[in-house]
Amino acid sequence: MAKIDKREGIYPAAERILDNYLELNNHRKTPERYAILRAVCSMDGHFTLDELGEKLVDGYKFPVSRATLYNTLNLFMELRLVIRHRFQGTTKYESCTSDNNHCHQICTVCGKVTEITAPEVVEVIDELRLKRFRKDGFSLYLYGICSTCQGALTRKSRKLKK
Repeated sequence: MAKIDKREGIYPAAERILDNYLELNNHRKTPERYAILRAVCSMDGHFTLDELGEKLVDGYKFPVSRATLYNTLNLFMELRLVIRHRFQGTTKYESCTSDNNHCHQICTVCGKVTEITAPEVVEVIDELRLKRFRKDGFSLYLYGICSTCQGALTRKSRKLKK
């Protein structure tokens, strides 16, 4: 797994990984691949295919087809430049950095996804010894109800009791 050094920025390191892969496999270095990579690296947090397409059109004036986006993101997943998450029937992506350990809390009412820091979980998984398997990272999904939805459900419950 290639690690991206945060000090030098995400895009230059990701670009080198993509360059090396394309050269080694005799693939074309298309402007679409690099525009998509730049947009992915500029995205904050999780994003959908549609949000990435909008970013390319609005931010970079570089429209690409949905098929090109999908195929390029599949390539980026192979290279571990992007992670795909499936949150309650929605597919979201996230650019990879050197920290490949992800903990998410997901509200089962509104679908809000929040990345959380859980050093205790990271420590336990780091110390976990697995036979014939090398860990590269993990994703943990905690499902529940966010405080906003809890408040709304409580208010609704109180109204119904009156």
